[in-house]
Amino acid sequence: MFAEYDVIVVGAGHAGCEAAAAAANMGSKVLLITMNMQTIAQMSCNPAMGGIAKGQIVREIDALGGYSGIVTDKSMIQFRMLNKSKGPAMWSPRAQNDRMLFAATWREMLENTPNVDFYQDMVAQLIIRNHKACGVITQLGHEIKAKAVVVTSGTFLNGIIHIGEKQFGGGRVAERAATGITEQLVALGMESDRLKTGTPPRVDGRSLDYTKMEEQKGDDTITGFSYLPHVPIRPEQQKSCFITYTNTTVHDILKTGFDRSPMFQGRIEGVGPRYCPSIEDKINRFAERDRHQLFVEPEGWHTVEIYVNGFSTSLPEEVQIQALQQVPGFEKCKIFRPGYAIEYDFFPPTQLTHSLETKAIQNLFFAGQINGTTGYEEAACQGIMAGINAHLKISAEAPFILQRSEAYIGVLIDDLISKGTEEPYRMFTSRAEFRTLLRQDNADLRLTERSYRMGLAGQDRMERVQTKKAAVAQITEQLQQLSIEPEWINPYLNSIYSAPLAEKQKAAKLLLRPSVSLQEMLNALPPTAHQFGETAADHLEQAEIQIKYERYIAKEQELVEKMRVMEDLIIPESFDYDRLQALSSEARQKFKKIQPRTIGQAGRISGVNPSDIQILMVYMGR
Repeated sequence: MFAEYDVIVVGAGHAGCEAAAAAANMGSKVLLITMNMQTIAQMSCNPAMGGIAKGQIVREIDALGGYSGIVTDKSMIQFRMLNKSKGPAMWSPRAQNDRMLFAATWREMLENTPNVDFYQDMVAQLIIRNHKACGVITQLGHEIKAKAVVVTSGTFLNGIIHIGEKQFGGGRVAERAATGITEQLVALGMESDRLKTGTPPRVDGRSLDYTKMEEQKGDDTITGFSYLPHVPIRPEQQKSCFITYTNTTVHDILKTGFDRSPMFQGRIEGVGPRYCPSIEDKINRFAERDRHQLFVEPEGWHTVEIYVNGFSTSLPEEVQIQALQQVPGFEKCKIFRPGYAIEYDFFPPTQLTHSLETKAIQNLFFAGQINGTTGYEEAACQGIMAGINAHLKISAEAPFILQRSEAYIGVLIDDLISKGTEEPYRMFTSRAEFRTLLRQDNADLRLTERSYRMGLAGQDRMERVQTKKAAVAQITEQLQQLSIEPEWINPYLNSIYSAPLAEKQKAAKLLLRPSVSLQEMLNALPPTAHQFGETAADHLEQAEIQIKYERYIAKEQELVEKMRVMEDLIIPESFDYDRLQALSSEARQKFKKIQPRTIGQAGRISGVNPSDIQILMVYMGR
């Protein structure tokens, strides 16, 4: 019934979709297996993409030739660039999306991708021979052969849903859990554990009083996520979100359900996300706070369903509704479905290599929540990397690995592989040492050429990057040559409370002032003074950032070069750590378990001290 495939992708969430698209676009024949064809690329939690650090990841996926940025742009109902009051290293794009349109667009793009086949069934077992993945066996008994398998199981592996004292199996509400894979891999010597996540109730927007809430509109300028030319929605078309707050009455009602809480009563074994706690966890841990912020987010263009961001809970349903009805604007709210918690199996990611291939089983790759991460963006970036590396592995080519200095994706994967995680891992800008280099505006300049050489990013992307590079270089040179007369610019400088010029000054030097904006500066000059009238806004922005932050960028690049020395010191695969008696017992144990590839990676392993690294380097003759 089934021909042999190059790559089988198990699961069609954000990780699975990106994995299937990447492997197929590189030339592999791909089978995407999902338990439900109607939930491909489902936004299981909030209807939004991007945000702090996450927006940078989506832009990196797009720069590599992935689909997440394109799909986000095609389905957005609101766009905001977060942290604009800070430096560009912190700017992070975020979009509210139409949940149904997002999933439909993803499926349409996959169906229009050559080399991708689909099949609806549950994968009950992997075919493993001689420690190598060779295919899958489905619940219907089909043996489907493949050269590589990518498992992106999300929250479905032995998933259990909790609502108050009720619990039942499921990978998402109204969807059954997946069984078999965990037990098989544990029997083969791999280690698994449990994590927990949650989601808030969905409510009927017609039952809310928005006049009691703060309106949060989208930006006046919409740049979107994809570097490809696209037509985002017009600013005036955007749907607003709203902000409201809990209060002490809400908290008191929630506390009445604590004795039936699966989290407080110990029925949930898995650890939840520290940075996205449930509302009951918030009022328990932060008892001194008398209110918590809630974001009221529309689910799409043509639905009244509302996502209550900040009210994730697994308390009994009646407690949820009683508490919600004490929130300003929610007095008459009706819920479509209650919030719930879900716990599921994951495999500690220290069992993977940097290509996301498992160490124990060749040609078996993991991506997404199976590796202990949380969030669509974190899953999607692992998916594209696993898909790329599955294709490269079966093509006998070297793996594609991004360094920490090259992408947030590189930071995320290195963190997982080197440090592991005991709670759902979420990306933050603070996790990256080189934030000034890893900006959302330059992901295409950082990554597209490498992806193009690999055969993933298309010719159109490459040409746009080359055009951008040339344009930015030309703009920078022109700004270094352009002399500005005091009488041209002083009215603008006075308006922003910046010292006026007493004599001519080069535009590039003037731009070093923190309060001076390139576009506003050009607007203040006579039209005949410069030739930037038709210049693309993103090219001007890129030139401005490179000029303003040249010193900081240079400093980070120096640090990258110093770090690269450590990354170039390769540790032999068969290195015998037991011979190094001077090593601490913890370091020896961690080195043997994780098997770091380089001295640099060894130094990032939790529990390893600088003295352990010095001992290792001395022994290696360094």
